Amino acid sequence: MSLTVLMNAGPWLSVPPPGYGGIENVVATLVPELRRLGVRVVLASVETSTLAAEERISVFPDGQFAALQRPYNQVCGIAQAHLAGVVRAVRTRDDIDLVHDHVEAVGLATLAAMGPDAPPALHTLHWDLAKHPALYGHLDGGDRVRVNGVSASQLARAPRALREHSVGHVHLATPLAVDADRRKPPAKGGYLLILGRVNPGKGQDVGARLAQRLRMPLVLAGPVGPYHRPADLAAAGDEARQNPDVRFFLDEVAPHVDGDLVRWIGTVAGQERDDLLAGARAALFPLRWEEPGGTAVVESLALGTPVVATARGCLPELVEHGRTGLLTTDEDELADLVSAAGRLDPDECRREAAARFTPAVMAQRYVELYERVRATAAAAAPPTVPTARLTGAALPRPAGGSGATVGTATGDLLPA
Repeated sequence: MSLTVLMNAGPWLSVPPPGYGGIENVVATLVPELRRLGVRVVLASVETSTLAAEERISVFPDGQFAALQRPYNQVCGIAQAHLAGVVRAVRTRDDIDLVHDHVEAVGLATLAAMGPDAPPALHTLHWDLAKHPALYGHLDGGDRVRVNGVSASQLARAPRALREHSVGHVHLATPLAVDADRRKPPAKGGYLLILGRVNPGKGQDVGARLAQRLRMPLVLAGPVGPYHRPADLAAAGDEARQNPDVRFFLDEVAPHVDGDLVRWIGTVAGQERDDLLAGARAALFPLRWEEPGGTAVVESLALGTPVVATARGCLPELVEHGRTGLLTTDEDELADLVSAAGRLDPDECRREAAARFTPAVMAQRYVELYERVRATAAAAAPPTVPTARLTGAALPRPAGGSGATVGTATGDLLPA
């Protein structure tokens, strides 16, 4: 396949990320499969990224995520500086066939503002589309800029202007799904696990209260704001409370974290993370928001861990109730579902993941969207007028011209 894609991962974390990093993990999963399909990838990320690609564009030496703790007027230029580097690269070279952007809000706004001479662009929406109503409600990317969601339910809630630019959705994938149905099942522990960034939407407080009521061990794994380890949060002192996720954790979750029945272990990565997830009785998702993509959900299934969750957002698209998980619309019913989760077959979870959530499946779907976006942009582009080749024969004068010779050419001229 002769296709060069500029993959814009953004300036916040390296690719792959050292621990938690939803979008960066998606990019790290997608790019190798695209390259196997023959797609040439120019990665726009930070210099510490180690993901293999044909080329890399970097404005910042390392990830800027920690800067998000600073006041807005000190941070607001970071994403714009990164995007300026992307724009410079696109403007100064002619081999970029498509830009695939993953940078929230400013990525889409910048691409839409570049005008008709820029390459076609696909912007993936990884987040809650209730955000940025002024942008999403009035988006005009012409025929050149398109968006895709990470679930059908996410796009169904999008403003009309955003839906009109949509080319559909692509469910997220995980490398853990490759041959998941052939792996030997691990021994299961008796604990529940909530994996992901600690914030009100993820409902860690609900899970902690539930675990205490059922007297069932619960592990909370994921960062709290910018703090990846309990020791880091403790060392930050009162200053940490400026972050809303930290306040949520300290006020609503920490009172139930006793270090025994309920534990917060911070960010885990690599084999430690996989072993923790594979050994859980169930992965718990007591969501308070409409989960758009569900990376941790597909990872749970790939490792043979049933999902117990509130049926919000993409969860009903990813989990088959009674087969690969248990879903409810009633938060109070979660306790009954947790108790029943042990009756689900982990092999069914792995088989589902191997069929639906492999990187190859995701990459093939994106290649289809790339071609669709390019075809739409090409169909809308004005026809190219061939440049006339000069010879000794005079060109006719333009109507109303002064009579001066304009140039000479051979071959037929297109009619005015």
